[in-house]
Amino acid sequence: MKTIQLGQSDLHVTPICLGTMTFGEQVDEATAHAILDRSLERGVNFIDTAEMYAVPPRAETFNATEIIIGHWLAKNPTARQKLVLATKVAGPARGMPWIRGGSADLTAADIVAACEGSLKRLQTEVIDLYQIHWPVRHVPAFGQVYFDPAKDGPVTSIHAQLEALQQLVQSGKVRAVGLSNESPYGVHEFVRLADQYGLPRVATVQNPYCLLNRTVENGLDETMHRLGVSLLAYSPLAFGLLTGKYDASGLTGPDAPAQARITKFESTRKQRWGRPEALTAARQYNALARDCGMTPTQLALAFCYTKWQVASTIIGVTSVAQLDEDLNAWGTTLPPELLQKIDAIRWDIRDPAL
Repeated sequence: MKTIQLGQSDLHVTPICLGTMTFGEQVDEATAHAILDRSLERGVNFIDTAEMYAVPPRAETFNATEIIIGHWLAKNPTARQKLVLATKVAGPARGMPWIRGGSADLTAADIVAACEGSLKRLQTEVIDLYQIHWPVRHVPAFGQVYFDPAKDGPVTSIHAQLEALQQLVQSGKVRAVGLSNESPYGVHEFVRLADQYGLPRVATVQNPYCLLNRTVENGLDETMHRLGVSLLAYSPLAFGLLTGKYDASGLTGPDAPAQARITKFESTRKQRWGRPEALTAARQYNALARDCGMTPTQLALAFCYTKWQVASTIIGVTSVAQLDEDLNAWGTTLPPELLQKIDAIRWDIRDPAL
């Protein structure tokens, strides 16, 4: 895999990134370290994590993923120089009192303190890509559909957030900065203010992108292309919906895969991936894959791996076998007639997991 430059930064990463939100919840430390070993062995140089992880967020597992990665880096001191390490500061912790007391804001001081904590847990001197996990201002995300001006409130400005990130870059603790779960407006504002005031320019936006959620293509892709910002696509397999594992069993019931993420965490919340209409749509894409002689996983990952919008696709796994399957899908091409069939399905169902 050739490496790709992230935005206008000096970071060059593989087009596949190892996501780690399962570490500390579904994946124990020994298995996590085996996955990290194998990922590095197979040439992946990009790891993404967050202070909030593991997922689903719980007080008991807050920071667990970074700690697990830090232990691995301490055991493998030569690995750090081969890797681009990304992590994220959690946005306003509404409903999560274990994150900064559940504050509805994320101050400049919070950003700096969170970075210091991540550096210690990861046992590293620098974070290559430091991202704001979700916007400080009100933005519809994580299954919310509509922007509501009535939900706006006084929060730390984008300018002040950039000044905090500049402090981290100037001190040598962060190399480049990024966003996550952002909107076209947010990307424009971060870039505009950075360019106007000489502050760090965002290199990346990490947003959901898969067959069940192509909302990036509703304007965000043009924004990022014209501003020179790279997309990191997360949930390319839609929490497993696009692997086919739920096709026969459904999301609940005695035959549902007991240890799978949606079964354990999403089927009752109906948040994006746990919606019945998301499964209905996934079954159509999975059937199309089989009709074309592919596994559902191959089709879903090849879709992300080959789209011009995507700089790097973040894969989350719970075993070395899953990692190998996802990496083996690299190089799969989708002929034009198959892409037309994918678009035809989307025309009917749109984005059921937005």
